[in-house]
Amino acid sequence: MIGMYGISLVAGDGIGPELADAAEAALGAACSAAGVGMRVTRVAAGDAALEAEGAALPARSLEAIRASDACLKAPVGESARDVIVFLRRELDLYANIRPARSYPGMPALREDIDLVIVRENTEDVYTGGEVDLGDAGVALRTVSSAASERIARCAFEEARARGGRRRVTCVHKSNVMRVTDGIFSRACARVASGYGDVEFDEMYVDACAMNLVREPQKFDVIVTTNMFGDILSDESAQVAGGLGMAPAANIGDSAALFEPVHGAAFDIAGTRSANPSSIILSACMMLDWLARTRRDARCAEASSRLSSAVRSMVASGARTRDVGGSLSTSEFADGVASRAA
Repeated sequence: MIGMYGISLVAGDGIGPELADAAEAALGAACSAAGVGMRVTRVAAGDAALEAEGAALPARSLEAIRASDACLKAPVGESARDVIVFLRRELDLYANIRPARSYPGMPALREDIDLVIVRENTEDVYTGGEVDLGDAGVALRTVSSAASERIARCAFEEARARGGRRRVTCVHKSNVMRVTDGIFSRACARVASGYGDVEFDEMYVDACAMNLVREPQKFDVIVTTNMFGDILSDESAQVAGGLGMAPAANIGDSAALFEPVHGAAFDIAGTRSANPSSIILSACMMLDWLARTRRDARCAEASSRLSSAVRSMVASGARTRDVGGSLSTSEFADGVASRAA
């Protein structure tokens, strides 16, 4: 067994603790089979932490996340902004990467969807720069050349790593927001000039939203700004089969956090019926990141085992109760674990 990796695990709220248990079981089986040492430490964050400790992200939790090799986070509730938005900015996790792909037997629009949305994660209106003027409100939208070029490079590297079509589509609305989206689109074009092996095109965000429904199979890598990326990534997830199959990564130069796309689903919390695929696939992304940044092929093997196990489960018709099946969250996770071992 090589390198021992320390993973901080945020159990979150609602269905979060159930998903965290499922992810830990599946991750443990895959890592054990691949010979990867993994030490998981639970950290408090979210609504429950706010109620118990007076802070949605207690100082000791932030310290534990900083000290870990990577963080895996289950969904949190109403305090999400004080947890995930804060962590993205505090740790400079500037790249939000959200794959959307079809899985056999899942209700996707097509069977050949395989795209990635690379979203700038630190700027745009999500910085919270709003002013209440009484009967009106003003929001500040910040877009810089430096951040735009940084996320564009990430998108082109992603396209290279994926192989296949090697195409990056820059999505913006520069015909209306000429200053901010003009900066973004020009930055992406500048970066594109250094990647002659990757095709580059541009698309307005409204056209992209339409084409994700009409021709999702034609997209490879989409790079866009923070708010547009937030909206389009949920759309692409639904087109590919639903949020329950949608993982996400928040990546910086020296830190990374991985999480399912969906929320805490308080309406089914405690029923043990939630599909854990999204958080398990997020763990796959975490293993791939560790494989790349630590140059550890065993992590890549563990990721492959885990992703293949999820695909095998859904292809076999196995479903949790929230999507019309008969399995509990833990039963589905046990099935994934046994296939990954």
